[in-house]
Amino acid sequence: MTASCEPRRAPPRRPESPFSSWCFVGIILVALVLRLPTSLGDCRNPPFFESMTLKGTPKASYLPGERVYYECNKGYVYSYYYPLSTFCEQAGTWYPADEACYKKKCPTPKVPNGEVYDPQITFEFDKEAHFYCNYGYYLKGAQILTCQLSGDNVFWNYDIPTCEKILCKSPGKISNGKHTNNWRDVFEFNELVTYSCDPSNGPEEYSLVGESKLVCSGPGKWSSDPPQCKVVQCEPPVLKHGKAISEMKDKFSYKDEVKFECLKGFYLNGSNPVYCGGNNTWEPEMPTCIKEIREKNNSGKSISLGSSHSGPCFGSAYSRNIISEGCVKPTRATKPPLANYPGSVALHPPSIVENFVSLWVKCQVLF
Repeated sequence: MTASCEPRRAPPRRPESPFSSWCFVGIILVALVLRLPTSLGDCRNPPFFESMTLKGTPKASYLPGERVYYECNKGYVYSYYYPLSTFCEQAGTWYPADEACYKKKCPTPKVPNGEVYDPQITFEFDKEAHFYCNYGYYLKGAQILTCQLSGDNVFWNYDIPTCEKILCKSPGKISNGKHTNNWRDVFEFNELVTYSCDPSNGPEEYSLVGESKLVCSGPGKWSSDPPQCKVVQCEPPVLKHGKAISEMKDKFSYKDEVKFECLKGFYLNGSNPVYCGGNNTWEPEMPTCIKEIREKNNSGKSISLGSSHSGPCFGSAYSRNIISEGCVKPTRATKPPLANYPGSVALHPPSIVENFVSLWVKCQVLF
């Protein structure tokens, strides 16, 4: 057995790889860290606001913590409730995202003896204000005003209207008459004056023609024109082929009424009654009495103006009944009616057609 004194050697080791497992893990972590801002923290375009404009040139993306600044648009004012900036959050969103400016407002108009109504609650530019006056006052100026924007300034498009008191000048004096409170030169809204006529120096009294009571209904406007005081007389009316059924007298005064009736064989056409008007004439136009026209029909019976008749039709192979036949009121000359079908009956033309009277007939087929 032979013994050796050489030292014991360790078995040879494998050389370490530069890409050990721990090194690989480190590379992965570095890659994740490098990708983190892009995947989790990048913000895209800054928010758009109606009242604000972004300062500077926007970028394609922003890193977390980056902040952008805004300024108020023309016609807007900074509110101090929110900042004029927003920043990019870690989650890739912008905060805060609130409007920091508000519209400028026109000065609140004041109208003595009136009211201002704002349908939009505030008087911002592009909004309207409506004006109304109290009772007894009228609006002088535009009723609707709009708050407008010019550059960075706001203003009302018209002057503020005013509410003026409704007044009327005296309605005026009239001949042979007077009105109440005739010593006054000015009357207020809804005040009333009453006219009356003076006593006449002659045998006939004056009549008040027109409205006796006038009301101040608007600025410088009375409810009607002043009346007249004058003697009104109408001659007794004469109706040809008729007579008055009211009491007759030598002269008729203003607004006297007369009724009429026609003699036998005539009918009344026109207004009834009529009145003595302010121009010494009868109003409305006098009626007339028109003679009734009678004509025999096929059955031998007389038909008076406006009447109708029922009876059999003649000269037909079929059984028919007359529904109605009669005279119509004078219009114009007409031709005799023509037969509409074989066997139908047409009323023969009258021997005398007075005042262009027309006759007509209708038959009903029963078969």
